[in-house]
Amino acid sequence: MISTTAAYLAVANNLSRQQAATASQGDVKNATDYYLANIGKVQTVGQFVNNYQLFSYAMKAFGLSDMTYAKGLMTKVLNGGVTSSSALANTLSDPRYKAFATAFNFAANGTSTTTSTAATTGTTAKYVEQTLEDNQGKTNQGVSNALYFSRHASSITSVYGLLADSTMLSVVETAYGISSTLGQSDIDTQAAVLTRVVPIADLQDESKVAKIISRYTAQYDVSTSASATNVLLADTSDATTSILDAANGIGSTVAADSVLNLFDTTAAQSGVSSNLLLSLAKLHKGG
Repeated sequence: MISTTAAYLAVANNLSRQQAATASQGDVKNATDYYLANIGKVQTVGQFVNNYQLFSYAMKAFGLSDMTYAKGLMTKVLNGGVTSSSALANTLSDPRYKAFATAFNFAANGTSTTTSTAATTGTTAKYVEQTLEDNQGKTNQGVSNALYFSRHASSITSVYGLLADSTMLSVVETAYGISSTLGQSDIDTQAAVLTRVVPIADLQDESKVAKIISRYTAQYDVSTSASATNVLLADTSDATTSILDAANGIGSTVAADSVLNLFDTTAAQSGVSSNLLLSLAKLHKGG
C-alpha cells in the first residue's frame, strides 16, 4: 500500500494537473457553471444566503460546508464586513470567516460584490481545491489533511487561529506527537504549548510548512498503523469487547491476558503526555 507521504507528493508535485482533472469532473463542472452564471445576479446578503445552490457552493469553497445551515450567523458575518476591528468576522478566531467576508464584502462593495474576481473565479478556484482535497480524503484522509494544511498555513496569523481550525490543529498534533489530552487544558495553556512547538511565523515560511507536512505524513502512517496493532493489547478474557475497545483506542496498558503477552514483550504508549506538554510550556495545572 502506498505511503501517505508518497501519495501526498504525487498530488502536490502535479497540483495544476490534479486541479484541472477535478474541475472537469461532471458534478464539479456543472456546479461551477451554475455558480458563475448566477452569482453576479445576487445583490444583497439576503439573496445570497437564501440561494442554497450558490451559498452552499461558496461555503464549501471556503471550507465552511458544515456551517451552511447557520444562515443567521453568516448573515451577521457578511453584514459586518471586515473593516472594523469589532466586526464579527474579525472577532472569530477561525480565519475562514474573515476570508469569506473579505471575498463577499457586501458591507464595503454593495451590489458590485458578486461580480468581483474574489467572488467569481477566486471562489471557483477554491471550490476545486476543496473538492480535490475531499476526493483524496475518500482514499487517504492524511493526504487530504496535508493538502489542506499546505493551502491554509499562511492564513494562520495567531495560535488561536490554529486552535480554531480542527484540521490544521490535527496536522500539528500528529506531526509532533502531541497527545489529544492537551485539549483538556485551558485555552491559554494549549496556546502556550503550541507556540513553543510550532511558532506561528513558521506557517508563513513555505520551507518550514513543507517540513511540517513531511513530519505529518510520516507520523500519520505510524499512528494509523499503531491504532491497528493496538488490537494486540486487548484483554482476551472478553475477546469481543476488549478487542473492539482496543481498536477504538480505549485503554493504554497491556492486560495480563492480552495477546501481546503471549510473546513476552512490553508496550510503550506513544505520543506526548499532557504533563510533559505542560512542563514544556513551563506551566502547571491549576496555575
